Amino acid sequence: MKKLLTLALAAGAFFLVGFTMRDLQAARMPSTEALGNLLGKPSAEPLTLSASGVFGEALADIERNYAKPVDVSELRYAGIGGMVASLGDPHTMFLEPQMAQEFALETMGNFVGVGARLTSDPMGAKAVSVFEDGPAMRAGLKPGDVITGVDGKSVVGWPTDDIVKLIRGEEGTSVVLTVLRTKEAESLDLSMIRRPIVVPSVESKVLEGSGVGYISVTSFSEPTIDQFSKALDKMTAASVKGLVIDLRSNPGGLLNTASEMLSHFLDGQTVVTMRMREGSEQVEKTPRGRVRANMPPVAVMLDENSASASEIFAGVLREANLATLVGDHSYGKASVQNVLPLRDKSSLKITIAKYYLPSGADISRKVDADGQYISGGLKPDVEVKLNLDQSPIIGDPNSDNQLAEAVKVVLGQAKA
Repeated sequence: MKKLLTLALAAGAFFLVGFTMRDLQAARMPSTEALGNLLGKPSAEPLTLSASGVFGEALADIERNYAKPVDVSELRYAGIGGMVASLGDPHTMFLEPQMAQEFALETMGNFVGVGARLTSDPMGAKAVSVFEDGPAMRAGLKPGDVITGVDGKSVVGWPTDDIVKLIRGEEGTSVVLTVLRTKEAESLDLSMIRRPIVVPSVESKVLEGSGVGYISVTSFSEPTIDQFSKALDKMTAASVKGLVIDLRSNPGGLLNTASEMLSHFLDGQTVVTMRMREGSEQVEKTPRGRVRANMPPVAVMLDENSASASEIFAGVLREANLATLVGDHSYGKASVQNVLPLRDKSSLKITIAKYYLPSGADISRKVDADGQYISGGLKPDVEVKLNLDQSPIIGDPNSDNQLAEAVKVVLGQAKA
C-alpha cells in the first residue's frame, strides 16, 4: 500500500512538473487557474472575454507556441477572411490593404498610370483601348499592340494584373514599354510619363447606317456621371433616332451614380427602397431639375454579368415605361454594400441592406445546390442570346446580334 502511494505521488509530481515546465522556463509563476480547470476545479472568476478578446488570445498563443515562426498579419487576415466567409454572402468580403486600395481606385475611377485598358495575351498584355490624350496615346501606343516588356524587363507569360502593377507608379516618373505591333512585325520601345488617369467608363458613337446612338457603360464609378451626361449631349447634337445603352458585363458600382444618371430621365422619382437589418427603410430618389426633353426611344442591353447598379438603372427605366430591355437575364444582385475602412488600411465591404425596385419587385438571384442560376434578375422584354459562333465584335451591329436586335427595337418604336 505504501509502495502504491509512493508511485501515485511520484506520478503526480511528474505531471505537475510537466504541466508547469513552460511557465517555469519563461520565469513566471504557473497558472493555478489553468491547473484548477484541468483538474475539474471551477475557476474563481467566470470567463468574461469578448469575442475579440478570445480571437486575440488564440492569435497570441499561436504566435508564441506554434512549431514554426508565423506571420501574424497573415494569420489575422486569414481569421478575418474566414469570419466573413462564414456569413455565406458572396457580396460581403474582406479586402486586404492592397486589394482595398485597388478597389478604392476602381470606385473613384482614377489612378496614376499611362492610360490604356489591357487584356491577357500569350506574349504579355494586349492594349484593348488607349485612352484619348493620355500618356500612352501621346507616346504612340495603339489598340492591338502587345506589351512584351516594361523598363527592359520581359513580361511574356506574366498575369495581366502583375503587368499593370509594374506599369503603374508615382506621378511624374517615366516608364518604357516594349510593344509588339503584330501587323508590322516590329518591336518598339515607347517612353511615357505616368500621369493621373481618369478611366473612361462610358463610350459612345452614332451607328452608321441606322442613325441610332450607342452608349456603352462599363461601370458606375464617380466619373461615370459626367461621362454619361456628355454622351447624352453628343446624342442630342446628332439628333439620333433611337438610343441603345449597353450595360452588358457591367458589374455595377455606386448607387449614387445610378441615381444621377437616371435623373436625365426621371425627376425626383424613387430609384430603390432599401430595407435595413432592423426593418427600417431608406428611399433613394433621383435629383430634381435635370430631366432632358424629347428623348428618343431607348433600349437597354443586359446579360447575366449585368449586376447591382446596372440592374437598378435598367429596372427603373423599364418600370417607368422609358426603356425596353434587350438581351439576356441579368445577375440578380438585390443587396446594398458599404465599405468600412479598418485601421491598417484594409477594409470590409459589407452588406447593409436589401433593395427593392420602385414597384416593390425583388430581383434576388436564386441558385441550386451547385450554385447554378435558377431565377432572379431582370428578364428582358426582347430575349436574344449572343451568337458566339459569329465571333462578335461588341458594339458592331454587323456581328453583335444582340445590338442588331436592340437597334431594330428602337427604330420600330421611332416609326410608331
